[in-house]
Amino acid sequence: MSPDRPGGEGMAVPGSAGLSRPGLRGREAELERLRALVEAVQGGQGGAIALLLGEPGIGKTALLQETLSTARAHGFVVSHGHAEELHELAPLASLASGLLHGDPPLLSGADFADLAGHHDQRIWLVERLAQLIEERAALTPVLIAVDDVQWADPLSRFALSVMPARLLSSPVLWLLTGRNDPELYGQGPRTTTLPLRPLSDTALAELARDVLGGDAPTQVAKLLDGAGGNPFLAAEMLTGIAASGTDATEPTEPPERLVLGVRDRLADLRPDTLHFLRIGSVLGRAFSLADAAALCGRPASALSAEVDEAIAAALLHDDGERLVFRHDLLRQAVYADLAPSVRRALHREAASRLVAAGRSSTDAVPHLLKSAEPGDQEAIGLLGEAATDVIAVMPDLAADLAVRALELASPHAPMVFDVGERAIVALTRAGRYTQARDVGDTLLARQPPLDVFARLQSVLGDTLWHLDDVHELTRRSTAALAAVTDPVIRARLTARQALARSRGRDLGAARETGERALAEAERSGDREARVLALWGLGEIALNAGDCAAAVAHHTALSVFDTAFLPEEAVARIHMDDFDTVRRLLRTAGDAPLRPAMLIWAQGTLNMGLGRLDDADADLVTAERLEADLHVPGNLVNIRVNRGLLAMLRGDREAAREHLGVVRATVAERPNTGNHATHQYFEAVVADADGDHAAAAELIRSVQRDHPFLRWRLLRPHVVQAVRIALRGGDRNLAEDLAAQAAEHATRNPSVPTAQGTAAHAAGLVNADPGLLERSVRVLLTGPRPLPLAAASADLGRALLTAGDPAATPALTRAHDIYAQAGADVEADRVRADPERATSRSGRRTGGLRPRPGQGWDALTASERKVARLIAAGHTNRSAAQALVVSPHTVNTHLASIFRKLSVRSRVHLARIALAEGDAGTVTGG
Repeated sequence: MSPDRPGGEGMAVPGSAGLSRPGLRGREAELERLRALVEAVQGGQGGAIALLLGEPGIGKTALLQETLSTARAHGFVVSHGHAEELHELAPLASLASGLLHGDPPLLSGADFADLAGHHDQRIWLVERLAQLIEERAALTPVLIAVDDVQWADPLSRFALSVMPARLLSSPVLWLLTGRNDPELYGQGPRTTTLPLRPLSDTALAELARDVLGGDAPTQVAKLLDGAGGNPFLAAEMLTGIAASGTDATEPTEPPERLVLGVRDRLADLRPDTLHFLRIGSVLGRAFSLADAAALCGRPASALSAEVDEAIAAALLHDDGERLVFRHDLLRQAVYADLAPSVRRALHREAASRLVAAGRSSTDAVPHLLKSAEPGDQEAIGLLGEAATDVIAVMPDLAADLAVRALELASPHAPMVFDVGERAIVALTRAGRYTQARDVGDTLLARQPPLDVFARLQSVLGDTLWHLDDVHELTRRSTAALAAVTDPVIRARLTARQALARSRGRDLGAARETGERALAEAERSGDREARVLALWGLGEIALNAGDCAAAVAHHTALSVFDTAFLPEEAVARIHMDDFDTVRRLLRTAGDAPLRPAMLIWAQGTLNMGLGRLDDADADLVTAERLEADLHVPGNLVNIRVNRGLLAMLRGDREAAREHLGVVRATVAERPNTGNHATHQYFEAVVADADGDHAAAAELIRSVQRDHPFLRWRLLRPHVVQAVRIALRGGDRNLAEDLAAQAAEHATRNPSVPTAQGTAAHAAGLVNADPGLLERSVRVLLTGPRPLPLAAASADLGRALLTAGDPAATPALTRAHDIYAQAGADVEADRVRADPERATSRSGRRTGGLRPRPGQGWDALTASERKVARLIAAGHTNRSAAQALVVSPHTVNTHLASIFRKLSVRSRVHLARIALAEGDAGTVTGG
């Protein structure tokens, strides 16, 4: 036999007696590792992933089936899905094929119907699916297997990339087979990768003995070298030898049909059966008799002889619903015998017949992708229809389909502009903005009619907005408005123009444009134009610092479209209306809205409330959700805020890590909207490092884009910016910042934070304790503790300098607020002066003890609440309900808990919580 397959490679490992048997020869070591994984998951060691990788026929499915049997014997509920090459357009088909058909099924039909009702919300759907699996796994361990994952539909791939980490602590074993590493899994469960190598000589000899009933003659052993160690090919060759009655002692070379094994059986089939099999190979590995009959042009009842003969030849089997090629290699062998032109024609005919039979475009499109020729109008229409059907849940696939439709359309046909418009929308939805703009510019270069020109510029407006090219957006929308006659497109263009002008300097003109857009949208009755106009008006109001107007517009928008509830929440946070924000977020619950933005709003609220640990967890969650969707649009703002939180805690190392991510992101995806927050974060770090002049210059760079208070995310930090300016010796900059704060307060007379911050900034610039005292008095009426602590600290220092004993309560208040918030560096700074009254009053003078990195004491207060609930038997969803937070946030807390406690399962967590005596009742607050 071949010298590169050592004879000992497939020998049984210690303790594996009885594992090796026909169909599993040479896989003893892999079986042992898979058995160990099953036992580990059953034993409470948390979730795990196993990947079986290798070429077709190498034995992946046989190992998978054996592992399923082992898991069932260990009490697992098993789901076995199978991805199919021609079913990549059916959302969640690869997973659902197993989840609904187990014995017992992992999900009920009602559960799946609930999921299907929200199939256009990927994050919500996957979270809900994970919740259902988690609830089932709380009762019995679960194994979820997907065979041939390389062909999984995009939604199943997305679910498989997210759910293993989400279910890290639950007894769920994921078993995936594929030809290459699908790289689906995120950070979470341990992953065991088993690349299946060619069988050893020993294993091939055992396989030959199984098939032939005795030791293989030397000549047969030599013939098996042609299988290359592939067990399926070897078995086919051996079966062919046994069936043909070849005398293995004869030195003649075998006929070519024995190399693949398949052709021996094909050659003996009746022509009608061979034709039937070829038709079936075009339809896929599994196909319905009705579809094959339609393509054959014969009634299904007339094909019974062909079906029987194919089954008798061990080429097909009947699973009760469909006919299935016994192995995909068999299908490929039949398919390969078709001439390319015949294949293409059969695929095209299959698509037409499927559509004629009332099947969906997702059934027909895989065939069109293999067969459609330029100018094929039916194919173009079906590709576009399929793109529209899947765009919400599989935007990248929708973009590919829409682009293919455009490629098929004649560049001179009038329909090319409609097809191209759909491609621009799909590419933009998929985040492929540059490609979308290029497609649009190519279409515009063909000089379409004026109304078409305006319509294309309207859809390109969304693309340019995401590219942050507001100048080009303004230019194009202005040009299109000069040509448009359709009132709907006019309203949309005007709204786009208002949105672009929200980034400009003349916000008064922007507001007028937005109001005109809203009036046009109402007259035209167009929903998209109304949403754009309200959104633009809300953005303009926030940028102008008119918080009340921003709330009015964003409230109207969220009433009209609940997907914009996060924008209303953020606008109300600017108004200090925290109670209403809590109600809004509680109302949203786990509704299928925009979860990343909802969590961002929750994080913004927690920052305002001084709940630094919770805010950081929210920001981590928002970043993870954006990463799951591959749309990190808010990454810079998230990391800047996390960096500023780290600075408050005194964790310079973490702050620098966040700054590194910000720098890399800005370099990779330049965006003027991110410039100010980035430069401010750089300034804070430089100031902390003692480079006060550089820090002040960075603040000035923010001002050069727009006044500091124009940047909404920076408004809570204006006092810090004033301090940086003063330390950098730039009094003019400090006065300018204080004046902006005063103007903002004038625009928002009912917002305590705006009033108190303005007084605080003026008090620092003018070294006026009276203004600082006023700041404290006003901020005491507001909901934000950290601005109150900062003002109290500055007031206390000023009073200490004046020898005023009123310094004591001011400094004590500042210290206590900072300490409660976890702003350790600020609390220690308030403590630092030995002259301070807090030291003389008998309070402890040592600095705050930093929280350790590992162990129970490393957990934040919220993490302890989550740990207690999980230890008490709650699922992530029920824990979220008890704490009145998002399940996504509970997921983040739980991942942090596991990391800090070095545990992998809920069982281990419960033991630690019990040992700590920390299993009391927990409620939200």
